[in-house]
Amino acid sequence: MHRISLIGPIALFLALVSCEKDIDIDYRQVAPLYVVEANVNQDRSTVRITMTQNMDDNSNNHGVEGATVVISSGDSISRRLNYSRDGYYSAALPGKPGTRYNLTIDVDGHHFTSTSTMQQCPEMNSFRFVWKKIATERYLLGELHLQDIPHATNYYFLHIFRNNIGYRWAVISDDQRTADGDLQQVFTCVTEREQEKGTSNDVLNEGDRIRIDIRAIDRSAYDYLYSMQMMDNTGTNPVTNITGGCLGYFTAYYQITHNLVFHTADVEEEE
Repeated sequence: MHRISLIGPIALFLALVSCEKDIDIDYRQVAPLYVVEANVNQDRSTVRITMTQNMDDNSNNHGVEGATVVISSGDSISRRLNYSRDGYYSAALPGKPGTRYNLTIDVDGHHFTSTSTMQQCPEMNSFRFVWKKIATERYLLGELHLQDIPHATNYYFLHIFRNNIGYRWAVISDDQRTADGDLQQVFTCVTEREQEKGTSNDVLNEGDRIRIDIRAIDRSAYDYLYSMQMMDNTGTNPVTNITGGCLGYFTAYYQITHNLVFHTADVEEEE
């Protein structure tokens, strides 16, 4: 992602806005492949292993069991994750910032490996809902500001949930630093006309429960999620950071969560 400079207000707005909604990974693959979604956070370690499915396969059970899943680190910690159900493996193995974690998976003669370094705890400066007029239309926006960690290259994954269902998400990096030195992400929610008519699935209703998950991630996880955003444009699968011929990603991250309730009276106005 490149730094934005000498750009008009409308173009800058479009550059900051996230057009993504919930995460829907539609892997473009006909022949079945393993898909690994693995993470280490400050609470525990979790890995899910599934198989891709053909377009005419309507079954929901694609979880893979019987795999040997191990997460280790440079400080001699090594833990085999236990299988639960639906392809999920987990262990009470919390991550520590600055530690590099190694993932190894052996399943049905396949060997997959990856590494990821856990980042420092992110810090949210502010979040607000605001009405803004862009060109001839008024938009309800969610405006999030993060405190950038100095003297480091930082990457973040931001996910907004509405009543526990994914609503918007984005990844950002230091390239989106504002003049005040923090990082800003603007999410488009709905137009004023759509909000008033209530005809869009994106409408925010009085009393909706909003949860914002903020993850500090490393570069490899950022590349994966950014390439996921670009899937519709590139026609390719996301860039995996796992070797061995599977799809998916491995990330060690530190997450914070911010909760609020949507009230129309709290939405700010800005021209």
